[in-house]
Amino acid sequence: MAASSTNTPSGAKPKNTWTLGSVFVYGTLIILALYYLAPLYVMIVTSLKTLPEIRQGNVFALPDAVNLDAWFKAWATACTGLNCDGLSRGFWNSVIITVPSVIVSIAVASVNGYALANWPYRGANVFFTILIFGAFIPYQLMLYPIVIILRNLGVYGDLVGLIIVHTIFGMPILTLLFRNYFSSLPEELFKAARVDGAGFWGIFFKVMLPMSVPILVVAVILQITGIWNDFLFGIVYARPETYPMTVQLNNIVNSTFGEKEYNVNMAATILTGLVPLTVYFVSGKLFVRGIAAGAVKG
Repeated sequence: MAASSTNTPSGAKPKNTWTLGSVFVYGTLIILALYYLAPLYVMIVTSLKTLPEIRQGNVFALPDAVNLDAWFKAWATACTGLNCDGLSRGFWNSVIITVPSVIVSIAVASVNGYALANWPYRGANVFFTILIFGAFIPYQLMLYPIVIILRNLGVYGDLVGLIIVHTIFGMPILTLLFRNYFSSLPEELFKAARVDGAGFWGIFFKVMLPMSVPILVVAVILQITGIWNDFLFGIVYARPETYPMTVQLNNIVNSTFGEKEYNVNMAATILTGLVPLTVYFVSGKLFVRGIAAGAVKG
């Protein structure tokens, strides 16, 4: 009893005191939050208004009555060029592009990073340097050569061509992330597995991969947001039937025919950004944990 009473904190509970520094920090955070949330607020309220109400000019005013017609039109009937089927086709194109690109690029990059970190071979550092150097070459320099390659493969303008492009361009930075993460894991685990007789794939699937959930989450978030938000590759390597959602959004917003429907434009923009926003909200904590667990070490 004496020991337990000694370890129990005693005295009055400390009071939260507001200092000049804390007021400045919280005030700055609130101002920045309002600054970044204001455009989103304007987009949401504008998408819920009718055009006559928008023409009144008060962008911050709430709608007199919630109107979802702009959302239905943006999804199903808005014109994105010659086609007037809204963003629905582009959404499914983006899904078909994103899912296999994320899976294949992460699968290959994780094996690359594992091999470079735990099974170094002659010339591994040279290969790694070349791989990372390729990640910093401007995409614009490689647009035309890739067009020729995809055309020769017979997949230019197809969804398969976009999947190949996103998979290849995602591997360098993902390989860096996985290599640094695997290098930060205790080397004793790898040595113990080898002593027990595990080989290359046995150690990877039974030891390394189960411990890689944080970095896998980081890689998934980076790839999903990067591929889903891509516009350059979509406009260059696809045709109107295979345009991703971002290209169709551009066609809706920058249409020069007819009346400018700001409510439809805002609704289309929010619909296009829902997937990456949802990914961040659902797995934001895991993303921060993965970065802190070694994603940028090395």
